[in-house]
Formats: sequence, C-alpha cells, structure tokens
Amino acid sequence: MESRRGSITIGVLLVLVGGWFLAVQFVPGLAAWADSFAEWPMWVVGLGLLFLVAAIIGGESGLAVPASILMGIGGILFYMNRTGEWEAWAYAWTLIIGFVGIGVFLDNLLQGKFRKALSEGLNTMMTSVILFLVFSTFFRQFIFNQPSLLGPYWPALLIAWGIWLMVRPLFGKRKPIVSVNLDLDKDEL
Repeated sequence: MESRRGSITIGVLLVLVGGWFLAVQFVPGLAAWADSFAEWPMWVVGLGLLFLVAAIIGGESGLAVPASILMGIGGILFYMNRTGEWEAWAYAWTLIIGFVGIGVFLDNLLQGKFRKALSEGLNTMMTSVILFLVFSTFFRQFIFNQPSLLGPYWPALLIAWGIWLMVRPLFGKRKPIVSVNLDLDKDEL
C-alpha cells in the first residue's frame, strides 16, 4: 500500500512539473510572466511547494516541515535578491525557526490534530517572530546604523516575552498528581 501511494505521489508530481514546463513552452504570456517573476530563489520556493504537494497527496504529513522550511528560505532569498539587503541574514535566520513551526502546524493539521497543531506550531512561530524582532532591531540599530523596526521600544518586547514565559505554564494542562502510599510492615518484607 505504501509503495503504491508513493508511486502515485511521484507520478502526480511529475505530471505537475511536466505540465508546467509544457505550458511555459506553448503559452507565450506565461513564459513572459515566469521570466519577470521567477528569479532563482523561486526555484527554492517551487521545490518546497513540491514537498507540500507530496505531503498532502501522498499522505506523508511529515513532509510539511521541510516544505515550509524550503518555501520560507526561498521567500527570504527572493526578498534579499530583490532588495540587495544580504546583510539581513544576520537576523533573518531566526525566521527559519518559524518556518519549522509552520511545518509542525501543517503536519499536525494534516493528521487531524488541531489542538496539537495550535500548541506546538504557534509557540514555535511566536518564538521565531520575537527573536526576529529583537535581533533585527538590534542589528539594524547598533550594527548597520539603520532605523530599527521597533524604534526605542524593542526592550519592551524582551519584557513581554519574559512575562509570557513566566505566565504561560499557568494556562497549560495540569498533569494529574499521582501519589503512592506504601505502608509496609517490617514483617511483610
């Protein structure tokens, strides 16, 4: 059954890729659009999309994690290629953590585990966003002498994150406390 599903998934992916290349050859407007939009980073995004399609069609939800990472990194590369802000890698790497969170969210969602998707995926994404804002503000302001994203208020984000980390456990599921009382007589041993 597994080899059959894998064969179907690979077949669908080959049909999609072949269909794209065939369409680009015979539809001039599509080729012009692809040339104007599809810079080299879009190949990374496209590879991520193939992984995502394989995750959905093939029932291999775990492929959503590398799919999200590839698409996210492709998006970062696309932005940097367009703007020339390659120094942003000093803090953009923190977004990769969020891409993992998106992948975990999608993985659990495809398995029908909505609550787990929210708890695991959103926490990872939130951590990534906070790290990105703190690192980007710090590097832009103090290293690159550029305007920071949060202005002078970036330390408030650290304070809010610290409070969240202290308060969050109070709202989590409480694990039952199990106590075992062994009252043994010396004679029973």
